[in-house]
Amino acid sequence: MEQLFARVYNAYKTISDELDSIMARDPAAVGKTEVALLYSGFHAVIAHRAAHYLHKNGLIIPARIVSQGAKMLTGIEIHPGATIGKGLFIDHGSGVVIGETAEIGDNCTLYQGVTLGGTGKDVGKRHPTLGNNVMVGCGAKILGPIRVGDNCKIAANAVVLSSIPENCTAVGIPARIVKKNNVRIDPNADLDQIHIPDPVSQELCVLRMKVSQLEEKLAAMMKEEH
Repeated sequence: MEQLFARVYNAYKTISDELDSIMARDPAAVGKTEVALLYSGFHAVIAHRAAHYLHKNGLIIPARIVSQGAKMLTGIEIHPGATIGKGLFIDHGSGVVIGETAEIGDNCTLYQGVTLGGTGKDVGKRHPTLGNNVMVGCGAKILGPIRVGDNCKIAANAVVLSSIPENCTAVGIPARIVKKNNVRIDPNADLDQIHIPDPVSQELCVLRMKVSQLEEKLAAMMKEEH
């Protein structure tokens, strides 16, 4: 009976802490009742707590049923295996995807369209780790088993493919650090979220350079043969 009361209290405390976290960070929140009833990010996180508990206890299918049900209701997909600290605030939330081996520290904020995903090249630990107090802007992608340090800010639409040290701001595709400890790294860099490089165009340029190099090598080999 004591264990039952302890579990009920812990569940109540977790929900209360989540509500307090959202109230502290969302100026649009009118009250805890509104958040509890109407915030899809809150619903997704609470559902994940239940799914993660089932997953840890070997109840894989029930855990996935809970997570997929939450996805259909909220538009937010969190794998039951993901490890999430206290106070996660998913603002708006539509299109957020959090992979199986992702780890999120305490008091982080994710905006709509964020992906904490894999690259398809890794096994085991395949998804990113976020430290405490990390903010990830809308549409940003953090991919692979990399780490984003405490107190970092990832700009909207950034694509992060390598680890970021703590207390940094990163922008762009691929993401680059423009601030560390509130000091601008590149005085000419800005936080322009619109005029960012086209990743497809960049990749095509790299491929063209490689093709050109291969053609030169082939021509040299043929010349030597003759």
